[in-house]
Amino acid sequence: MFALLDCNNFYVSCERVFRPDLNNKPVVVLSNNDGCVIARSNEAKSLGIPMGAPMFEYRKLIEQHNVEYFSANFALYGDFSRRVMSIVAQFCSDIEVYSIDEVFIDFSQQFINGSLNDFAQELRSTILQWTGIPVSIGIAPTKALAKIANQIAKKFPERTQHVYMIDDDEKRIKALKWIAIEDVWGIGRRYARKLNALNIHTGYDFTQLSDSWIHKNMTIQGLRLKKELQGISCLKLEEVSDKKNISVSRSFEKELTTLADISERISAFAAKASEKLRKQQSVCSSLMVFIHSNFYKKNEAPFYRQSYINLPVQTASSIEISKYAKMAIKNIYFEGQPIKKAGIILTNIAPNKYINLNLFEAYKENQHQLMKTIDTINQQYGEHTVHLASHEPSLKWKTLQQRLSPRYTTQWSDILKVK
Repeated sequence: MFALLDCNNFYVSCERVFRPDLNNKPVVVLSNNDGCVIARSNEAKSLGIPMGAPMFEYRKLIEQHNVEYFSANFALYGDFSRRVMSIVAQFCSDIEVYSIDEVFIDFSQQFINGSLNDFAQELRSTILQWTGIPVSIGIAPTKALAKIANQIAKKFPERTQHVYMIDDDEKRIKALKWIAIEDVWGIGRRYARKLNALNIHTGYDFTQLSDSWIHKNMTIQGLRLKKELQGISCLKLEEVSDKKNISVSRSFEKELTTLADISERISAFAAKASEKLRKQQSVCSSLMVFIHSNFYKKNEAPFYRQSYINLPVQTASSIEISKYAKMAIKNIYFEGQPIKKAGIILTNIAPNKYINLNLFEAYKENQHQLMKTIDTINQQYGEHTVHLASHEPSLKWKTLQQRLSPRYTTQWSDILKVK
């Protein structure tokens, strides 16, 4: 049996831990620069505020119903995520952290004293008591069915007490007939439209399709999904692996209109991406830089450009990656064009144990040692103690965040004072 543990309205729940006065009130959390809604309480959902709602379009509704809104406090959310996952790891030996607020559990090698439902309720109550974060748990014979069981646990909390188990065929078929095809794990928008056109509207409808059609139109992944929904486990827990692509991007507090300003930000993003690359002991051989305008401006044509560069030698050096990132920007930007967001993506990533050289470029060992020294200093004395001269650390990820809550658990100045 597998379980999926999912934190309920995670970002909102984190804000409520230190603000119990927000319980049972509509609350939303906004993205970088307070642009759009990325998390909603159940009360906010009932008001008709959709995920991704642009703040400027829904401000009137939010103010009319006294909806509390916060800027995204990722330092706080990340810390709460680590706390929740560490509790799960104490209870369970085999886990897969799927996202910041989701974790899969494999019970096949787990000794359970009592029923799985009682175990899940104990885990849930412990997380709530130790962190203040409410969670829902779905249990089933496969990961895909555990996802559906979790959705049922969240949808009907009064009946399920936030824990639901699919442990027989009757429950499995009932759940599959309840779940819309677009809500099935692994079915994206494109497949959902295609399946709806064939009168496939539920998870159960999907399981009635022939193996040959699914394999032809949805590859082996679609066939595995069908088996999973039929109760045949095909997807095991995945071990934590190195990232295949590393990206760093941000929306700016205000539009940038000069090459110098945009190059400075891209240099900062390149340094951050390089640091992530070195942390997983990898190198990259190519990168992509992109820029775009403010897509919400109705009277201006959207502007989007990207540039892809192959590096002469695999590297994790901030110096080299920043140099080529700035070259990429020069290829795609013209002076005066307002830019609202930019980013860099490092691709073709490989372990740093085996570096492919070419006839005309040598591996720069001195830069490799320099990066190690910089990482050691910054880890000991604080981020950006040593940094590239091409970027200004005081501008680090500067965003609007006009409604940022205190970082209660990660910033000394924000720790609650008890009198």
